[in-house]
Amino acid sequence: MLQSFLIGLVRGYRLLLSPWLGSACRFEPTCSLYAITAIERHGPGHGTYLAARRLLRCHPWCQGGHDPVPPLLPPHPHD
Repeated sequence: MLQSFLIGLVRGYRLLLSPWLGSACRFEPTCSLYAITAIERHGPGHGTYLAARRLLRCHPWCQGGHDPVPPLLPPHPHD
């Protein structure tokens, strides 16, 4: 439920605010698409953390470029 709410917030931003603010993201995929993918792949807690880290890196002095969401790592076996 929290995951759907967070994704809805990002989609609302993309629909309502992003067209007015213009495309200024220096990364591919865009920060909003990164956030949606991170939350879907890693869940609301870690996905939001990854999205927040990405947003903090997105500033005028950042070179940007291709920065995909990290893959979900398999669980470590407890030996």
